[in-house]
Amino acid sequence: MKRVAASLLALATVAACGSSPESTNLDENRAGAMTDYAVGTQFTATEPITFDMLYSDHPNYAIKNDWLFWQELSKRTNITLTPSVVPASDYNQKRSLVVSAGDAPFIIPKVYPPQEQPFVSSGAVLPVSDYVDLMPNFKDKIAKWRLEPQIDNLRQEDGKFYVLPGLHEEVWQEYSLAVRTDVLAELGLPTPKTWDELHTTLKALKAKNPGAYPFSDRFAIPDPGGNLLNMISLAYGTTGGWQYHNETWDGQNFVLTGAMPEYKAMLTYLHTLVAEGLLDPESFTQTDDQAKQKLGAGKTMVISTNAQTLVNDYRPLLKDGATIAKLPFLSGPAGEVKGYTRLESGLMISSKARESKNFVALMQFIDWLYYSDAGQEFAKWGVEGVTYTKDATGKRTLTPDVNFVGLNPAGSKHLQKDFGFSGGNFAYGGTTELLNSTFSAEEQAFQQGMAAKTSIPVPPPAPLTDEEREQATLWETPLKDYVTQQSLRFILGQRDLAEWDTYVTELSAKNGPAYIELVNKARARYADKNK
Repeated sequence: MKRVAASLLALATVAACGSSPESTNLDENRAGAMTDYAVGTQFTATEPITFDMLYSDHPNYAIKNDWLFWQELSKRTNITLTPSVVPASDYNQKRSLVVSAGDAPFIIPKVYPPQEQPFVSSGAVLPVSDYVDLMPNFKDKIAKWRLEPQIDNLRQEDGKFYVLPGLHEEVWQEYSLAVRTDVLAELGLPTPKTWDELHTTLKALKAKNPGAYPFSDRFAIPDPGGNLLNMISLAYGTTGGWQYHNETWDGQNFVLTGAMPEYKAMLTYLHTLVAEGLLDPESFTQTDDQAKQKLGAGKTMVISTNAQTLVNDYRPLLKDGATIAKLPFLSGPAGEVKGYTRLESGLMISSKARESKNFVALMQFIDWLYYSDAGQEFAKWGVEGVTYTKDATGKRTLTPDVNFVGLNPAGSKHLQKDFGFSGGNFAYGGTTELLNSTFSAEEQAFQQGMAAKTSIPVPPPAPLTDEEREQATLWETPLKDYVTQQSLRFILGQRDLAEWDTYVTELSAKNGPAYIELVNKARARYADKNK
């Protein structure tokens, strides 16, 4: 995490890291690289090259060797990728094993910062910040979109970063809640816009069907309440669920998240929903399929969603004229806010790649595919004239036989399943226009509502030394696990919220204050070094 630095100073820092001795001594590593590669240039290796990559295989669009994606990628870039395929459910564990063992392929995608941190001290992954001068599109987007403070969040104590993140032009909120809109209409209920209004709505839904829980959630495995706590914590001014951190920036210092009054208020709200029979207690333990079955059977009427799950998972389940739609992102005590990050899942590069004769070509290839406008459009939409068309205004439309996220229901082929585009290993980030280009009209309306909200401030950086990181690693997971465990007990009524002060004392025994002291010490040190 990090302090917001002046744009020019931060850009100079990025540039400085990109012109290090490591990145200039590359005479033996330029085989296949272009000599005139720049922003707007189509990357095409000067000789055929093969690179290996780790590949997270999603069950909804399992990998196929004959995808148009592979064929066209080779045609355009002269690069052939050989994926080491790992089921998505095992990907994080497998990635850790192969990286730690020094057996990782050159390209390691689907890395969510700070997942790279365990591999930094061993030297298993490349300090990619040393080589960003080889990546003109990456540098260009950081400068144009003023992403320097976000990039500083990735820096380790040595001043370098080890993951190339997906870059978004604006903050993107993908998840919200979905509600049975036909039932709202039947009961004459307005669309809730705040968590308090949702509480009122749920009570009305409960009155319609007293024997059922109106709200039963998914995304509980492996993080209990992963999306629900992530969303509501933002509304309460703290962190939780998927985005939980033991430390939260309060504007002056990092504080212990699990002990914040805001965190208690969030748990109190959720406990109220459970106690009143409005939120299914199984929301924190059940599988996605169990949650969907309850929705499809008409037992529940509210569930977490994003644009794809709304179209692909929920609407096909509903019968007899039932309708469902995504709610606006609910606000709470923190006001009309959204997150701050414009970074998303990215990729690491194995340190072995630095010794390859094709290293420069590798970095140019990654820069084109993941960060150029053309590469991002290709990874997302596919091949113009085959999977989509584009009119004079630049608007893209799927070809008649291709479907994706319900944009063309009559299409017999699927952009992901049959062609390999818009997959999670390649299609990261991009302009807001590109992001919105595959959204339905209702999703675009949701995103317009998000655009009106205010981003919370970017926290200051607090990179730890190797010694501090080793100590923090011993504290972080047990502390997080205990907060998660006790949070669920409070929510489910297994522990009385009157015991809050006792619980906070227990966090001290779990090294919570010591951890926060360590983080604030690192924050102060970084601030002093970067005045």
